[in-house]
Amino acid sequence: MKNMTQTPAHDRLRFSVAGWNRCAVLRRLPLLLVVAAAMLLTACQPPVRLMPSPLSFTDDETPVFTDNKAARNAPEIPIFYATNRQVLMENVPPVYTIFPGDELRMGIAHLRVGDGTLNWKELNALSRSPDPANRPAIKLKELEELAVLGESRDDPTSAASQDFFARINAALAQSRHKNLIVYVHGANNAVHRATGQAAQFQHFTGRDAVVLTFIWPSAERVRTYFTDIRHARASVPVFSHLLAMLADHTDAQHIDVLAYSAGAEVASAGLAELGSEMRNGSRAEMKRRLKLGQIYFAAPDVDTRGFVDDLEQYVDLADRVSLSANLNDFTLAAAAIRHRGSRAGRPDPSELSDEQTQLLVNASNRYGFDLINVDPRVVPGMNRRSHTFWYSNPWVSNDLLAAFTRRHAPQQRGLDARATTTDIRYWVFPQDYDQRVRALLRASAKQAP
Repeated sequence: MKNMTQTPAHDRLRFSVAGWNRCAVLRRLPLLLVVAAAMLLTACQPPVRLMPSPLSFTDDETPVFTDNKAARNAPEIPIFYATNRQVLMENVPPVYTIFPGDELRMGIAHLRVGDGTLNWKELNALSRSPDPANRPAIKLKELEELAVLGESRDDPTSAASQDFFARINAALAQSRHKNLIVYVHGANNAVHRATGQAAQFQHFTGRDAVVLTFIWPSAERVRTYFTDIRHARASVPVFSHLLAMLADHTDAQHIDVLAYSAGAEVASAGLAELGSEMRNGSRAEMKRRLKLGQIYFAAPDVDTRGFVDDLEQYVDLADRVSLSANLNDFTLAAAAIRHRGSRAGRPDPSELSDEQTQLLVNASNRYGFDLINVDPRVVPGMNRRSHTFWYSNPWVSNDLLAAFTRRHAPQQRGLDARATTTDIRYWVFPQDYDQRVRALLRASAKQAP
């Protein structure tokens, strides 16, 4: 079996970006122009505001924070990060560009909810408020870079890398869940949005989960969508390597992945690469070593057929693989036209071969593959064409949180099973989902010591 952490860093991290020579591009641009362009792109993007409260927190009896651990530093949210963005200037903090680089940079992102004056009680109240005007912004304060992997740089066993892994282990030691969640953002995302989205997810776990965001180099503009897709695909090898390193060098019981929208281009192929690289070894041993837990694709913007082919390579290695889809998703409908093929978050089953269909039948009935149909006709308050439902709708965000924090199967989370005409099992939100969740919470409270 191939030991990925012993593979030379320059071999693992040397990957090309097709279609352009970034060094040539940078040589043609004055330094100040590049800096100004990067700052303008970031300034054009709105700040991340705290998402609506997941269903479990919408009543006054359920606080977001259940102990004093989060209260000690209520407005501050530190999360881990890793990025393959090229660095413009090697200063402190670093200035990351929108171009892929040949190095993996790891550190801690320091974020703040609101203006820094919110105390524990105020933040609890705002976190449960149904009024969008009350939701404070999540602002990126600082990026603390700790290690750089690449040719002639640190390797996973260097002092800098081990310090980074030790910080993760210290956070895991304080967490009830002992799992590391890797968030992979979508297209059109600046660094502050990629970290902010991960931070709000971590916030609604009661600040208990340990979250790392993989900041792949999005061009940060809607009209550069296909540039983002190229950059996402170029990021696959480094993402695959990152997951293997985290499994080998941290104390996490599971390595979980939450991939949103075009982040599925990175995560789906990256997981498949991990699975296919180790085909010669025991699958049981590979599963034990990679420690893949909950893999969750929210509105995945990735080719449907390619997603199914990728799934075959790793579905047996993860505890569960979930895909939540809105069949009316306008963003993915537009993406399907541009790609001339359906996206996995809005799939067209007629595109699949008989073999691919049978794979989904087996995966959904024998393995832990959960296809979740998020129907806006049933889910209250959800825009019919929503693409952002995983964080913008309280029902969906509640189910996603339960999948990661409680490790429950869909039926244990209150969802109902259905089957397609081809016997692919999928899950739906029942109309009384809110009542089921409250019943589950009451039952859980009675069982608590």
